[in-house]
Amino acid sequence: MKLASIHIYPVKSTTGHEVPEAEVQPWGLAGDRRYLIVDEHGEMLTARELPRLLMCVPEPGGETLKLTGPHAAPLRVSPTAGRSVIKMRKTSIELTDCGDDAAAWLSALIDRPVRLAWQDDPTCRPVDPEYGRPDDRVSLADAYPLLLTSTASLARLNDWIAETAVESGEELPAPLPMSRFRPNVVVDGVPDAFAEDGWRRVRVGDTEFRVVKGCDRCVLTTVDAATYTKGKEPIRTLARHRRWDGKVWFGVNLIPDAPGRIAQGDPVTIL
Repeated sequence: MKLASIHIYPVKSTTGHEVPEAEVQPWGLAGDRRYLIVDEHGEMLTARELPRLLMCVPEPGGETLKLTGPHAAPLRVSPTAGRSVIKMRKTSIELTDCGDDAAAWLSALIDRPVRLAWQDDPTCRPVDPEYGRPDDRVSLADAYPLLLTSTASLARLNDWIAETAVESGEELPAPLPMSRFRPNVVVDGVPDAFAEDGWRRVRVGDTEFRVVKGCDRCVLTTVDAATYTKGKEPIRTLARHRRWDGKVWFGVNLIPDAPGRIAQGDPVTIL
């Protein structure tokens, strides 16, 4: 098995980037999900509710971030001195505001008042203690530092989706791309679809990770990044084949045991 691709998402719920290699930090890949868009009340906003956020393409560059979108000229922003308390899931954390220019640019993109915030201290947010250790930390990702998926599992899911369409008398859909699931690492050569469900420890190159739980999937996977509209898949088909505990599942969550580096083509070993 080998590492097929690596992905980072500089601003949560916006367009991500495939990168040839990445530094593994205790809270996730370097440059991954350290920025967050919030409303005027400090509540987290995501593409689950606002698919147009996927029109934003953020490009990190040193201590700044370049925002590109279809509505305005690109904007380079950096964190300012302002700080505010943001509520993210069950945890309140303190983030640094990125200024009025970033707020205006993003507000114009989605036609509502929003602000951009930066997680200057990546040690401030603990992982769910039910699955992590007391010193485990996570960036602004949903719950865990990294998400792993496999090409074998996506191929099986696309076969199931095609079967569902035929049974429903629908036009055969194009296969879903892996980008729908927003993984950090994608593994090729897994002998069986969904074998990753049973992994407990994995080494990518020389870096070791704990596989702490499966990833329950939300409505964001139904958003077509080309049209910014929601459909039925893959949730409909996952509900037929991969539903338990009242949720649907695709991919597994990882916590790194120690910092390191990973690169496309690295061997992947189950420990």
